Amino acid sequence: MSIIIRQGVKADLPQVMELIQELAEYEKEPHEVENSVAQLEEDGFGEQPVFEFFVAEEDETKNIIGLALYFYSYSTWKGKCLYLEDLVVTQSERGKGIGKKLLDRIIVKAKEANCYRVVWQVLDWNEPAIKFYKSLGADIPKEWLSCRLVKEQIDNYMPMDGE
Repeated sequence: MSIIIRQGVKADLPQVMELIQELAEYEKEPHEVENSVAQLEEDGFGEQPVFEFFVAEEDETKNIIGLALYFYSYSTWKGKCLYLEDLVVTQSERGKGIGKKLLDRIIVKAKEANCYRVVWQVLDWNEPAIKFYKSLGADIPKEWLSCRLVKEQIDNYMPMDGE
């Protein structure tokens, strides 16, 4: 089987959504997925795209078996960064080097875009992923904690000035 890593296109989004759902199931949070193919299309290919992605595609079948979805962020200390939101390979194809090929393409993209760093997160219980990232030389700093507000919290947030 030959694998092609290529830039994602709009027509890939239904298969991308399947991979997103598979990742959510693996992470034991399938009920948290609120996104849709239509929303992915708007957010990735609308007037102001906010993400891009690469896919791993089986050359013969054109079946998408992996995804690396990213966007650019900014460090006030360093400058432009690439944030890898999700790296997922379908369960049956894991352990075949596809994740490494996708990550390689992300690193090349970061070099092409003159990014200072590539950033991503990994769940603390995901030992296979942690082992994989460490094998690549990635730092996994324990002193940085993720903070977030979800949609309901954003909707209910009251700024100090009452706006």
